[in-house]
Amino acid sequence: MKVTVVGAGAVGASCAEYIAIKNFASEVVLVDIKEGFAEGKAMDLMQTASLNGFDTRIVGSTNDYSKTANSDVCVITSGIPRKPGMTREELIGINAGIVKEVSGNLVKHSPNTILIVVSNPMDTMTYLAHKTTGLPKNRIIGMGGALDSARFKYRLAEALDAPISDVDGMVIGGHSDKGMVPLTRLATRNSVPVSEFISQERLDEVKEATKVGGATLTGLLGTSAWYAPGAAVSALVQAIACDQKKIFPCSVLLEGEYGMNDLCIGVPVVLGKNGIEKIVDIKLTDAEKAHMKESADGVSATNALLEL
Repeated sequence: MKVTVVGAGAVGASCAEYIAIKNFASEVVLVDIKEGFAEGKAMDLMQTASLNGFDTRIVGSTNDYSKTANSDVCVITSGIPRKPGMTREELIGINAGIVKEVSGNLVKHSPNTILIVVSNPMDTMTYLAHKTTGLPKNRIIGMGGALDSARFKYRLAEALDAPISDVDGMVIGGHSDKGMVPLTRLATRNSVPVSEFISQERLDEVKEATKVGGATLTGLLGTSAWYAPGAAVSALVQAIACDQKKIFPCSVLLEGEYGMNDLCIGVPVVLGKNGIEKIVDIKLTDAEKAHMKESADGVSATNALLEL
């Protein structure tokens, strides 16, 4: 199993670290445009191998995509990160050019790869990859819902005063502050609906805190978060590499599912060795459908800014 991560910044390096520590990949290739940066990150991470007990080989490359050849999974984290006060949508002009070039180089050297897109605005960058790479829809995945759901579970556990291992919940919709649809109705604590433990008012607070989870961290850190995004990516890569058939909400190209067409947005999918094995069409309430429609309209508006 060979995995490539493009972008050796905080998110990309965290992806590489978590993938290596889980020890399911034989090789991770880190690629960056900055001279020597990926090589340095790879060397630093390799010097933790004996301490953290992994045998995954991590290799760095300055813009040499030949080293990524025959990658089973490729992760795109490259692009400029959000700055305080900046929305994901404002990133589109710069990051679209980067993602188009990177995805083209990756597919050229690994035509059978599965792409995982992390760069923001993520739903639109995933859509761009569909429009420009020619890969089948099951092999292009946007990482957003997995991260948003992790943040949702963190906020739920906080509100419940419960261990996170007891909590389950999912966020669908667009990967943006306004687009997220945390499914509070379906959230549970060890199979018991969370509404049995906390009030609707508190649940609404959890929902709103989840939706601004990324912006909250950007305000505190002065840049985008990296630990949780890296962990979310590694979970997706592991589900594919190990053919786990796990369900994650991911941004995928919809062709009639959820009554939507020609856009990428977060919905639950089964991930396995073929990438997206199945799109899970869950029954939504009228209110949830309305939120999804609003979210989809926002994603479509951002997609319209692309120069395809």
